[in-house]
Formats: sequence, structure tokens, C-alpha cells
Amino acid sequence: MKEQVQISVTDRFILLKMKKDEQDIRFVKSLNYSRWDQASYCWVISKREGNLQHLKDYFGERLAVTEVDEQESDVVARDRIQTMERGSLTVVRYHSGRIRLIFRYDKEFIALVKTLPFCQWDAVNRWWTVAHTEKILKMLIDFCEQKGWKYQYLEDMRLLNRKPRLKPEEVLNYRQVPTAFLEKLTILRYSENTIRTYRDCFSEFINYYSTKDINQITQEEIHAYLLYLVEKRQVSTSYQNQAINAIKFYEEKVLKGPRRIYLIERPRKERILPTVLSESEVKRIIECITNIKHKCLIMTCYSGGLRISEALNLKPSDIDSMRMMIHVRGGKGKKDRITLLSVRLLELLREYYRLYKPGEYLFTGQMGGQYSEKSAQAVLKLATRKAGIQKRVTLHTLRHSFATHLLENGTDLRYIQSLLGHASPKTTQIYTHITTKGFDQIKNPLDSMGI
Repeated sequence: MKEQVQISVTDRFILLKMKKDEQDIRFVKSLNYSRWDQASYCWVISKREGNLQHLKDYFGERLAVTEVDEQESDVVARDRIQTMERGSLTVVRYHSGRIRLIFRYDKEFIALVKTLPFCQWDAVNRWWTVAHTEKILKMLIDFCEQKGWKYQYLEDMRLLNRKPRLKPEEVLNYRQVPTAFLEKLTILRYSENTIRTYRDCFSEFINYYSTKDINQITQEEIHAYLLYLVEKRQVSTSYQNQAINAIKFYEEKVLKGPRRIYLIERPRKERILPTVLSESEVKRIIECITNIKHKCLIMTCYSGGLRISEALNLKPSDIDSMRMMIHVRGGKGKKDRITLLSVRLLELLREYYRLYKPGEYLFTGQMGGQYSEKSAQAVLKLATRKAGIQKRVTLHTLRHSFATHLLENGTDLRYIQSLLGHASPKTTQIYTHITTKGFDQIKNPLDSMGI
């Protein structure tokens, strides 16, 4: 028996989601004004030409129909960009802290948007998103009034009504993750970050069925929980995969059960290019840091292209001044590697060592022990703000920037892969999409037409 087909009906469109079936696809393609929307991973069909009735006649009992408010559909919103008149702005609040800006291309307005905090361009949906504050809304309204633009404010209730994660005090019979689960993760030498992630994901799962014995939860109930994460909690693809991995780990490694596959179909994850700083921006950030320990930490992250966990796990003995190398021990995937040590960084590290005399770890906290990731992020955030950089910069941005700058300076991609500790060259190849080196040497064919 064929799978059920779901359609959502708006005032103008029919949004159709179904399992891949060649016969069904041929039928949908035969309808007037039907197209595949890659971003939303569904078919978009006009309500004209009796298409809704054609769908009902063809799919029959397989068809599940829901009515959707026009503003709740991303497909409709993207379509509105193409059809809306110039000189109008639609602001959609889709998250408690974010708004979406929908407008036809306008160079002057885009220049304004780029000055707003945490602005981001969504290349798939073709709109800008910015932070949601009263000050920003006033700036947008003032611009529209000055230019005579139409202004409209909407709220996307679909995402605003997303269910949050249950708090312990809200759960009857709240329980902790079984000790055997954590012990197995430790015995198999999973990293601290992975153990923390698995613990949090598995905790949410077992407390979703808080009144039921963990070992009595059925496969159907696991499937229902995963659907709940997608449809009600609207979690990211990565969190969904982490939840599946945590459940599978308990069933397969702790209970020694058979291997299982949990597949919940959803839109493909968008491939997003990472944020990268220019060399001058990295310099400005470092120059804004006055504390020598903080400066050494940020420079070490950039100089070696390190993950923050790798930088915080460094020991003084990992700095090889004779070979000008940094030894990374037990990096991602429990792999050791060596990476670059800057001459200037070595000078500062020697000065830092004389002043602070660190013990087990190269970078220690105020009370001793390992320096915290949260404190490191705070240092970078403050320096970025002082440097006047509007991009969303994290410690991992330094790693992306290091790799991009090496590529722009002519370093072979294979060496960059080794320095970053990437298992696959495909991971490293993403930096070829970021670099602009050589663009000035390419002649645009339009310029040779004599127009």
C-alpha cells in the first residue's frame, strides 16, 4: 500500500509532501502551475485550474488535507518577494529575538540592513534576518516613512508557538539518566562534549515518557517521540540526529540490543558557508585585547586553526619551539596532529609563561584548572565589539578564517586538511567556496561585449 500524501492549502497555493514515487511525481508534474520547492522540500501547486479537486480524485483516501494561514508558509513568503511591489517592506517576527525582512531589491535599504546587529542573508529564501529590538523596528519604520514605503508587521505564529523543552519542575516523576549509560560512554572514551550532548538528549527522551519504565518504551513510542521533536519542538536537523544517536547508543551499547534505524523524513539541511574574517579584521580583534593571557589564547586559536576544546586542552609541553609546531593531542575523533606555531605568538607565549607560570594546562582559569570555554567566548565577543565588527564571530570563526587565509596565500588544500585535522578532503573543500583570491583576474564576459 502506498504512503499517505499530505497537502496544506492556503488562499493561493497547495503545498504537497509525499514519498518519492515515479507515478505520483508524473501526475503532480502534469498539473498546471506545479513546481518543486527545494528550500521547503515540497511541491507547490496553484489552486487554479481545479488542481485541488484533481489531487483529491487522484490520491483519494491517501490524501490528508490541512488549511494553513497565508502568512504561515515560507513558500508563500518567498513567492511574495517576487510579486510584491517596490517600495514596500514586510517585517515578520518568526522568533522571540529575530525578525525577517521581505522586500524587493533596494541598494539603499540593504546598506541600512547591513548596519543592523546580527544581520544575516538567507540565500535560499532570499531575505534578510536581523535581531528583534524596539530600536531596530523604529529604524525600519523611520526609513519607510522617509522614503514613502509601505510598512507591514506580521508574526509567524507557527514558530513563535514552538514548544520549548520541558523543565524538570514541569515533569511528573522527573528522573536522571541511568548511571550505566554514562559509564558506557566513559568506558568507550567518548569526548566530554559528546557525553554531555548524549546525556541531555537522552534525558529529554526518558522524561517525555516519565511515567514509563525506560526499558519498556516501544519502537512505536520512540518513533512518536522523534515526530514530536520535528513537528512540535521543531528542533534542528543536528539535534534530531543527536537524539537518535543517544537512543540508539542506549539500546545497542547499554542494553546490547539489535541495531535499529530510525528515519524521520524532513527537508534537507541547508548548506551554509561559514563566516570568515579578513586578515585585517583578525588583526583589529587581537589589537583590541590588552590582557596577555586572553591575547595568547585568541592568537593560539587562530595561529593553529584550533577548535576551542583543542586550545583549552593544550599543555605547556605541547608548544614545540624548536620545530615551531603546536601538538594537538586527542583532538576530534581522538586523533593527534601537529599544526603551525607563529613566531610572534611564541614571543607572547614566553612572556605569558613568565608572568602566569601555568601548571597542567597552558591556559588556566582564575581559580586554577582549565580555562573555561564560556570565558574564552566572552573575551572574543568583547574584542569583536571593540573592533567595530558587525559579523557574528565565534571562536570557530577564527579556525575558518585561518584555513581561508592559508588558501588565499597559496597553501595546498591537502596541507590545510592535515593542519585542521579533517578526516575527509570534502570538508576542507568548503573553503574554496569562500575565498575571493583570483576574482580580480577573471574578466567578466559582459565587459567584453562593448555595451
